[in-house]
Amino acid sequence: MFSGFMANTWAVATIVAVVAGVVGFFIVLRGAAFVADAVPQGAFAGAAGASLLGINTLVGLAVASLAGALSIGWLGRRGRQDVATALTLVVMLGLGALFLSFSVEYAPEIESLLFGEVLGVSATEITPIAVGGALCVTATLVLFRPLLLASVMPELAEVRGVSSRRMETYFLVIVALATSMTLPVVGALLIFSLMIGPPAAARSFTDKPMQAMALSVALAVGTVWAAIAASYDTNWPVGFFVGTIGAGCYGAGRGWAAWRAARDPRPGAGRGTGEHGAGEHGAGEHGAGEHGWAAASVRL
Repeated sequence: MFSGFMANTWAVATIVAVVAGVVGFFIVLRGAAFVADAVPQGAFAGAAGASLLGINTLVGLAVASLAGALSIGWLGRRGRQDVATALTLVVMLGLGALFLSFSVEYAPEIESLLFGEVLGVSATEITPIAVGGALCVTATLVLFRPLLLASVMPELAEVRGVSSRRMETYFLVIVALATSMTLPVVGALLIFSLMIGPPAAARSFTDKPMQAMALSVALAVGTVWAAIAASYDTNWPVGFFVGTIGAGCYGAGRGWAAWRAARDPRPGAGRGTGEHGAGEHGAGEHGAGEHGWAAASVRL
């Protein structure tokens, strides 16, 4: 399990889990789960187009991921973001279907974009993924404080000179980068599961931003390790175990939050770890408004 080709699998899966935990923290905090689902699936069109033109599918994947993310950001400023995200996804999936219809044969690498090939990773894929992962994590940590402020309290962010629109653009670019570097290996379904399940669980366990991000990474790494081990033993898809374990983590987090709220008689106790994130326009009903998330952003 830990030798031969599996060594590459463990290395790449760990890198991907770290990136998913860090980026997913802000995806959950900003209520951008739909975006995290749409960008990887919509990037399918870029890979299909690149395959049709006979160029590296990674190039098409990167271009489509970036174009999709920026389109969502631009259209979302002029209307509802969920509608903009849905329309972008529909158009990109339509283009992908069109490009595939022009192909002589269905390229296996295009199909792997949905489900990934984490158990068949080659040594040559490790370095590009590691470099891309380092860029994602570094960019997120550099932008951590202003992005946290813009995510939790956008009005205060504007007063303090932090542009919410600019932070949204930076964030979408990070999501696009994370998508383009991980999609060929782990697939759209697996990366989406990792970016949502563990971070959402981490938010339920703690209302301190840095602790939540660290816990998000730890849960994501633990999830993907357990999924690989279970897949190796059972020959079942890795994505199934990632999705199931991620959902279990979230259920445990919600149970912990409910138990803590029941033990604390203070009004609003436990609401800082509620399931609703900051959302599109600031703190949600059960989000960061009253506890550590808002306090941390104000102290910037």
